[in-house]
Amino acid sequence: MTRRSTKFMIVLGLLALLQVGEAWSETITATIISLDSRFDRLVPKDAKLEKIADGFTWVEGPVWHEQGGYLLFSDIPANSVYKWKPGEGVSLFLKNSGYSGTAPFAGKEPGSNGLAFDAQGRLVLCRHGDRQIGRLESNGTIAPLADRYDGHKINSPNDLVFKSNGDVYFTDPPFGLPHAFADSSKAPLQGVYRLSKDGTVTVLIHDIKAPNGIAFSPDEKTLYVSDVDPKRAAWLAYDVKADGTVTNGRVFFDATRWRKDPYFGPDGFKVDRQGNIFGARPGGLSVIASDGTLLGTIETRQPTSNVAWGEDGQTLFITGGSSVYRLRLTTGAARY
Repeated sequence: MTRRSTKFMIVLGLLALLQVGEAWSETITATIISLDSRFDRLVPKDAKLEKIADGFTWVEGPVWHEQGGYLLFSDIPANSVYKWKPGEGVSLFLKNSGYSGTAPFAGKEPGSNGLAFDAQGRLVLCRHGDRQIGRLESNGTIAPLADRYDGHKINSPNDLVFKSNGDVYFTDPPFGLPHAFADSSKAPLQGVYRLSKDGTVTVLIHDIKAPNGIAFSPDEKTLYVSDVDPKRAAWLAYDVKADGTVTNGRVFFDATRWRKDPYFGPDGFKVDRQGNIFGARPGGLSVIASDGTLLGTIETRQPTSNVAWGEDGQTLFITGGSSVYRLRLTTGAARY
């Protein structure tokens, strides 16, 4: 999910450019609240939140490249993907990451959102402006992998996750369309889709108003989706069947308490190797056990958008507003 304000966009864009090449970090005050003894085994009581990059417009979609040892993240209004590497700082990785047109984009959010690497190490992007799932090729072009379903354009893919068999599951709200839900070109539904390895696009979930983040449980038997519908802000859970489709949709954890405006609530999230959800939402992160218990929270006081495991797998990278943060934990990724 993304902010709708572009005030100071030019100034913030210039600040981001000024930070290219710099390597620095700043410790930020965060309040760690433990509500269950299990939380203390995941998050150290003295955990330090580090700001490692700043000066962007609205950052999203962090992903760690294990072999390269670097983090990528989207700045959606800037239509760019940036790279952060320890000791080197930030550099521009990809321009026109979500919108490739020559005419000015009519909306506020043309860029890429969620990012992921496939089994071959190729970057796959949720592209708002071009309304597609795309893959960055070795020659620098972006190949469209999915842009239509049932004869119509999809909306503006928001987040994605790979299943171990290579299929891509992605959410498709209209947040990136110029007029969002009121856009005349909006698709008939805000679906959750599967892009199979053979290129087939299948709608899996069609009754979510505002699907956002998406992730699997470690055993891939459960698919989680966050919904920022003002009438049902929640993390949802679905059973994954043997054929990869889903059933038995249900509210996994109600997130109404963290909704700050109609479409900013439970956002991107990741699951650790024990099956706990680390969910971004307004003001910080919520840590939820696989049994639906809220274990604790990490209050950053920032409009937090998404997270990614990185480094040795026990570091959580967090995108929030104009900044990127790093948090060292005692749990970690089931996979990157």
